[in-house]
Amino acid sequence: MLALLAEQPRHGYEIIQEIAERTSGSWRPSPGSVYPTLQQLADEGLVRTEESEGRRTVALTEAGTTYVEEHRDELAKVWDSVDDEVSAAVSNLRNQYGQLHAAVAQIMAAGTDEQRETAATALADARKAIYRLLAE
Repeated sequence: MLALLAEQPRHGYEIIQEIAERTSGSWRPSPGSVYPTLQQLADEGLVRTEESEGRRTVALTEAGTTYVEEHRDELAKVWDSVDDEVSAAVSNLRNQYGQLHAAVAQIMAAGTDEQRETAATALADARKAIYRLLAE
């Protein structure tokens, strides 16, 4: 979070999105972990909260900037280790899974019962096809 805030002030949701993007979706922290961490960083005097365009953004304090400068190499290693762990195939599969999840959520919310039944059948077929891949 400190490395991201060194680039620019951000609100909590932006931090979540940026971490997910930089890790190719392998790590998407929840608000339940981000906001308490930001509060802890504020308690330590490393960040401060500001109002910007009706939203609360978080920015580094002078002490936070100093900390980031003194630990820049250590903070950069976090992104390097994620790049080493996530293959392009895993990243692509995770992306497709996320898109499928969004499509299912939409059909559950706005589809007809007939569309929901057709989607359920398609999902069952997809599940079976994936298990067949593993069985090969």
